[in-house]
Amino acid sequence: MDARTIVGLLADPTRLRVVAALALGAGTLEEVAEAADLPLKDVALAARRLARAGLVDRDGHALALHPERFGAAARAAAEAEPAPEPLSDDPAEDAVLSAFLRDGRLVSIPAQHSKRRVVLDHLVRVFEPGVRYPEREVNALLAVWHADVAALRRYLVDEGLLTREAGIYWRSGGPVDV
Repeated sequence: MDARTIVGLLADPTRLRVVAALALGAGTLEEVAEAADLPLKDVALAARRLARAGLVDRDGHALALHPERFGAAARAAAEAEPAPEPLSDDPAEDAVLSAFLRDGRLVSIPAQHSKRRVVLDHLVRVFEPGVRYPEREVNALLAVWHADVAALRRYLVDEGLLTREAGIYWRSGGPVDV
């Protein structure tokens, strides 16, 4: 049984409540109906569908959930998932970036200076060398990464990655992609 099948089965609220009742110890159709506060007919229909899919064993009125199938499906889905593209050629930098970036967003600003510097070196690449940016444009570019644009802006300036003068910013450091 794959994860997609399990998710599909549990997308139905009745089947989800039946599985929850079984996971909490109910063992018969009547016990599930009482625990899930569902009509016996709805429990029987859901149990039949869950049994056909192999998530539940049904013997008359007795039901048994196969909780091990959830873990097996999750492991199989994780193994089938392609490895994410590295964010850096350097394995140490990639580990830091992978820990702090999710779906192209910075989940938190690292407190440790060395890790913060790795993240800032990555973020500063959105700024083109030689281009001057007004503060509102810097804020817009940084907002894509994290909501605290003031902190990111300050860190980038403090680290010498951006320079600021009269509300205008330009890139003054960090790695350059060629």
